[in-house]
Amino acid sequence: MDAEAQRFFDYLLVERGLSANTIASYGRDVAQFIEYAREEMGADSVEDLSEEVLLSFLARLQKDHYAATSAARKLAAIRSFLKFLMREGITKTDPTGAVENPRAAKPLPKTLTEDEVERLLRQPDPSNDNGLRDRAMLETLYATGLRVSELIGLCVEDVNLKVGFVRCVGKGSKERIVPIGEVAVQTIASYLDKSRARFAKGQRTEYLFLTNRGRPMTRVGFWKIVKKRARAAGITRHITPHVLRHSFATHLLEHGADIRSIQEMLGHASVATTQVYTHVTRDHLREVYRKAHPRA
Repeated sequence: MDAEAQRFFDYLLVERGLSANTIASYGRDVAQFIEYAREEMGADSVEDLSEEVLLSFLARLQKDHYAATSAARKLAAIRSFLKFLMREGITKTDPTGAVENPRAAKPLPKTLTEDEVERLLRQPDPSNDNGLRDRAMLETLYATGLRVSELIGLCVEDVNLKVGFVRCVGKGSKERIVPIGEVAVQTIASYLDKSRARFAKGQRTEYLFLTNRGRPMTRVGFWKIVKKRARAAGITRHITPHVLRHSFATHLLEHGADIRSIQEMLGHASVATTQVYTHVTRDHLREVYRKAHPRA
């Protein structure tokens, strides 16, 4: 196998004109694969480099905690080597055809605990206009799981306080109806009754949440509000408005809501997008089990 590998490296240098560093990188990856095939799988020649051997090698990389990006790079080098062998007539088949590239695991969404959410929502002082507006925005976001663009795009007529829902337009201009809880309803009603007119400063505007200059709230403006209120609530880790959206979904799952309903409320086109929250709740369940079960 070493002779065939050397032929491959010569091909990379002479015919493809790759740099010495690139060839060295290919060399390390191919050599690692050949060594594994020889030592662990009993391969004696390149004809023994089967799909089974390749899959076993990738499984070993995963077991040894190689990052998906590193494993994918190694597979690319090995794939190139095995295809070269087939093109040159050294082997008859390409064992890489059905082997997929390793995929990097998606990071789990960051969330707040229920206690942190409670502290954040209670931080703004509703006895002044800014505090009441900020609390109304935070309560609305946590109650509905809206995206920031959907929250700041809400108009007064989009909120039905009597029935308890908000209407928003999400990605792809798709409209959806999301229920809103009693606490958020009361806070929004108080904001509309006591403060919004002062923010509007006599101007006619349809937007629900306004800045101190009477303009529609912006993404940056609301992000600053969240950051300021979180810091004042003693939440030291990094927090963005999207963390409240993640917290909304996670806390619903933890309290028994079904995934399809959460998908609809979040406005996800596919339930696969929503299922990322099930990983978060599994961690929560494991922790509950560990603390509660006498033999955990």
